Parts: sequence; structure tokens; C-alpha cells
Amino acid sequence: MLAVSDWLRGEGPEPARAELAAAVRLSLRALAQDAPGHSVEVRVPPFAAVQCVAGPRHTRGTPPNVVETDPRTWLELATGRVDWAEAVAAARVSASGSRADLAHWLPLLRS
Repeated sequence: MLAVSDWLRGEGPEPARAELAAAVRLSLRALAQDAPGHSVEVRVPPFAAVQCVAGPRHTRGTPPNVVETDPRTWLELATGRVDWAEAVAAARVSASGSRADLAHWLPLLRS
């Protein structure tokens, strides 16, 4: 996450693709560990997707509970730079389904 922290603060250049991918994947793994389960799919294209949050397991087709956002927004949510409700209201996050509210688990860390 250190490789992207200056960029997230608006104080540095956009990180290399590999650094951005690593930060997204690491933070999504942390979310899956903090909120274990399979009822919500969190997608941050083009880098990763995880299933998390306890509840009914999804096995086929499009999951009923999906969260999708871009890498920068995801990392801002994960580090507490952006509030969940604000990101959803600004359409920076698409969250569908009754379990797709991740506010309880965010931020994952503060930088």
C-alpha cells in the first residue's frame, strides 16, 4: 500500500500497474479475511474479485449481491479516504443486493 499512498493523497504520480494491482489484491484479501463468507462478490476490475460476507453461498451465474468499483475508489475506501455512503451516492461504487453494503468493514486500514 505504501507504493500507492502518495498517489491516493494526490501528492504523487499514478503508480505502476503492478503496484496498483498488488495494492488492490492485498486489500481485497484483507476484506475477505475480515468478512469471511460467500454472499457478496466484490469486483475491482481489471485486477481482482473476492467473495466475502457471511450468508447464503452463491454458486452459479451473476451473484445477487455485487459490489464493483474502480481501483482508485476501492483503495480510497480501504484506507478511509472516502466514506462508503459518499462513494455510493456519487456513483463511484455500484452496490446491488441486500448484503452489498460494506460500510461495516471499511476502512480496512488507515494510511
